[in-house]
Amino acid sequence: MYVCLCKGITDHQIRRAVAEGADSMRDLRRELGVCTDCGKCGVCANRLLRDTLNTAPAVNVSMADAPQWAVG
Repeated sequence: MYVCLCKGITDHQIRRAVAEGADSMRDLRRELGVCTDCGKCGVCANRLLRDTLNTAPAVNVSMADAPQWAVG
């Protein structure tokens, strides 16, 4: 689905940017150009950003995966 019609930004592009490290609207604005023209996409883009951040899979690290020097 298109989130930003002015720049042609889709929800997939926003999710990918979050997966690659974007964690704020400032990041999305800089990387994709979201909210740099009319601004009507701001609410939807922000909601999508927050939802994507909240549903990101947690990293599960066990002590067996830790380097030996880190194990006390």
